[in-house]
Amino acid sequence: MNRFELFCFNLLGERMRKKKERYIELQGSLISARHKVPFEAYLATATITSAIAGVLAAAVAGVTSYIFKIPHMITYSGSLPIVVYEYADLLLIAGTIAITLLTLMVVSGSTYFLFLMYPPIMAGERKRKIDASLPHAINYITAMSTAGITPAEIFRLLGESPVYGESAAEARYIAREIDVFGRDLIDALRVVSTITPSDRLKEFLQGAMGAISSGSNLTEYFKLKANQYAIENQQQQKAFLDTLGLISESYVTALVAGTLFLVILQSVMSMLSGGGDPIFLYVIIYLIMPFGSLMFLVMIDSMTPEV
Repeated sequence: MNRFELFCFNLLGERMRKKKERYIELQGSLISARHKVPFEAYLATATITSAIAGVLAAAVAGVTSYIFKIPHMITYSGSLPIVVYEYADLLLIAGTIAITLLTLMVVSGSTYFLFLMYPPIMAGERKRKIDASLPHAINYITAMSTAGITPAEIFRLLGESPVYGESAAEARYIAREIDVFGRDLIDALRVVSTITPSDRLKEFLQGAMGAISSGSNLTEYFKLKANQYAIENQQQQKAFLDTLGLISESYVTALVAGTLFLVILQSVMSMLSGGGDPIFLYVIIYLIMPFGSLMFLVMIDSMTPEV
């Protein structure tokens, strides 16, 4: 924890600890995301940061509203009660107070919401990275197991390898449960399987626990899972390429042929009507095409599996 988080924890830590039952999902997300800040400190930091952000934004909005007399810019063409006209001189003050309170609620609420959404997003990102590196990590585990190395040592060596990314990070937690907390391998696998964000890794660890408990051949189980994930990866790559082909056809149809047709149509209509201000052409060229292309890029980037 940094100094600000420690300050927030000392200030509100005890109160936040009483809210654990209301934020069970947040606790799970923090653990799955491997966030180093405890739940009480994180929630206290979120509360104080939201309050500070809301107060600062409200102060800026209030001063701006009063200086530029924003409430006077609001016009209403209908009829109002007589009491409103009697207190018309207080419109600037009342409007400034209303804008200040509204800004305070919106900014503080939005900041607090972002704090609550951050751990699930990070846990989802770790899940994606674990799923991407897991087949390669299982191949490593299979090779080490075939060489006769014990399962505990395999996970310890896997955790020391930086090649396997987040899968290696999960292996380090298994080794930590064994070396630091003195658990046996099955208990260590059980602990990590309950807190990992990846369903594929959870299934793999639970299967390894079952194989160890039943006395089955663990090396054969590793080989079976390595083949299974290799086939699944091939299927995912094929599905991604099919989807990518569909997206490329949509891009050509919508943003190449479609916009070209609209430009030609608008140009012809402008010449026939004698219009001298082709606003629609500007919208197509400077808004639809750039933002449409950016949308396709973001969509493809979010769908592209990591290698």
